[in-house]
Amino acid sequence: MKRKIKVREYNHKKRPHLKFVVNSREAGQRKRTFFETKDAADKFAAFKERDKNGSEHSQFPTSIRVMAQNALEQLKPFGKTITDAVAHYVAHLKASERSCTAAHLVKELIAAKKADRIGERHLYDLNNRLKVFAEKFDGQMVATITSKEIDTWLRSLQVGPLTRNHYRRAVVLAFNYAVRCNYAPSNPAMGAEKARVVSKAPGILTVTETARLLEAASLDVLPYLAIGLFAGLRRAELERLDWSEIDFESNLIEVKAANSKTAMRRHVELRPNLRQWLLPLRKLKGNITPELGFREAFEQARKAARITDWPQNALRHSFASYHLAHFNNAAKTALQLGHHDAEITFAHYRELVKPKDAERFWSIKPAKGAEVVPLVA
Repeated sequence: MKRKIKVREYNHKKRPHLKFVVNSREAGQRKRTFFETKDAADKFAAFKERDKNGSEHSQFPTSIRVMAQNALEQLKPFGKTITDAVAHYVAHLKASERSCTAAHLVKELIAAKKADRIGERHLYDLNNRLKVFAEKFDGQMVATITSKEIDTWLRSLQVGPLTRNHYRRAVVLAFNYAVRCNYAPSNPAMGAEKARVVSKAPGILTVTETARLLEAASLDVLPYLAIGLFAGLRRAELERLDWSEIDFESNLIEVKAANSKTAMRRHVELRPNLRQWLLPLRKLKGNITPELGFREAFEQARKAARITDWPQNALRHSFASYHLAHFNNAAKTALQLGHHDAEITFAHYRELVKPKDAERFWSIKPAKGAEVVPLVA
């Protein structure tokens, strides 16, 4: 009857770190294996007990079988097998072989976005943020970059939470491209934590400030201000808007897909008071924003209106707030703004102004006696 393989205590002054020993046989020879912990010795003894019937093959050494047993035990809590682990790691190695550096990824992505003809402002912003990412991970293959590394980098940026999330979004976009190109097996940026952003009410102009601004504006900047306030176009949409896209017969302003942030065409209502502001200035064609002197004219109007602190996106945010308060229809306001979700519009702009102020806002008209000039090119 074969003896059971047991774990025995071991004590030797020259090797004090070894506390246990297992006596076994390998290839017909007696062998002693030493361990620092009883747990490791017990596992080895159990393995050798199962193996002592001679099933071990010469091409499959004990060390490999012990390694496999340890691997199985580590994978067990996750419900995975050695096959799963090997498949995952081989995919990682293959991706690493096909991978590229962070700098190369950014360069290739920006070139692709240029070819896709995305907006210049968006392209500029994307390039600037990803340039910081490429400098941080300079020389590192993107397939080896982890969520933790991206997380640490994002937290190290000396920026506010909203800006940090903009950086994260840019890197997520870059890694989505990397996955499509087989430069990375997955997108680690998705695992990076988003910064908590405390929402603030958007800044808007009061009814009095709005009236003073329009009264003080010179004729070359007045269309830009009036359309921004009473039609709510985005700054980039205003800068690209042509007089030919304002239909005074249908009372609609066309925002073409090529000029829209969302790349979707939409029509915005030409409200009665806006129509009165624009009629004396209308043209057959030509950009509503002057190429020269716009910034100076804008600043002069702001100062003359005694508006010292100009809120971010003040024209568009004012339109949205007064429109929602006056018409009490988030879906209608969202449609004018070009938002995909009326809930976002409702959450951002409700209760910013009172209905009576909204009524006054939509009654702001040019002084009586303004002439409607003949339509000119």
